[in-house]
Amino acid sequence: MPSAAPRAPKVFGGNELARPRVSNLAYSGSLERFKHSDLTPVIGREFEGLQVAELLSAPDDTIADLAVTISERGVVFLRDQDVTPTQMKDLMLRLTQVAGSPSSSGLHVHPLTEEGSELGDQISVISSEKQKKGGGLTHQLSDVSRFASSGWHSDISFEPVPSDYAMLKIHTLPATGGDTIWASGYEVYDRLSPPLRAMLAGLTATHDATFFLDEAARLGNPIRQGERGSPLNQGKALTAVHPVIRTNPATGWNSVYVNKGFTKRINGVTKDESDVLLAYLFNLVTQNHDAQVRFRWRQNDLAIWDNRSTWHCATYDYAEARAGDRVCSLGEAPYLDPAATGRREALGM
Repeated sequence: MPSAAPRAPKVFGGNELARPRVSNLAYSGSLERFKHSDLTPVIGREFEGLQVAELLSAPDDTIADLAVTISERGVVFLRDQDVTPTQMKDLMLRLTQVAGSPSSSGLHVHPLTEEGSELGDQISVISSEKQKKGGGLTHQLSDVSRFASSGWHSDISFEPVPSDYAMLKIHTLPATGGDTIWASGYEVYDRLSPPLRAMLAGLTATHDATFFLDEAARLGNPIRQGERGSPLNQGKALTAVHPVIRTNPATGWNSVYVNKGFTKRINGVTKDESDVLLAYLFNLVTQNHDAQVRFRWRQNDLAIWDNRSTWHCATYDYAEARAGDRVCSLGEAPYLDPAATGRREALGM
């Protein structure tokens, strides 16, 4: 697997608490003994025989190889996992730490997580029953759009310190439907013309999830205003400003970092210009199927993805029960390294 050790960022936005640690993360080949296949040329890799329980006792170089693989391929799929929510949390913490996340970053606590949840604060239950009552993006988007593509998002981008990696295990499935689609932010960046890349590299965007406040009031659950996995993520503002183009420290590659679910405004331009730019960027995500991978879940399958360089969207095309457990780790505050390149240039493509 081609891989280069990431550079320390030259440009950084945000508090020093969220500065990524300098890392010598590089692929050593320890995962080559497991059968695997790339699901598309651009994004997605599926492993056979690799169990989370085994990874928990693996040496650091194996965990580093997993982090590099996820960050380069965008999303990794592990079939038929015998794993508990506690084991998922343990692996996520180790993954993000080995990958070089700031020491102040831990596992995210979602603002809508109920106090005293049976699975703990750091596990989000993804369930069709919750969605029927209105859960997160599902409720918000159903009120404003009938397009399934409205659900594309990157997890937790409304926090000053958003997610680096996320893990989802689906344990309850409908007879058919309920797939999830991921898209590559690297590939979208590579499809921008050089002049447009240069312009966007100087801009930031506002990410907003204040609709969670209305959701919490409607459901009768108070918003979690305490520290949500980072000392920078607390209170009820639920808004953050991030660069439109960000560098992934695990790869050194640039990605577009706006999403339909949370990005409301590109700053420094007029509202009309922002609307046009965001619509174009969103179209690059939703209308390029060759930058996407669609995963058909089987019971107890697990996915791990890099939220810094991908978007994902569930397909709500089912009426039966669908449920799973998700855990998100927090990484660095997004930044842009002006010396970084796109994926294709870095790989000499």
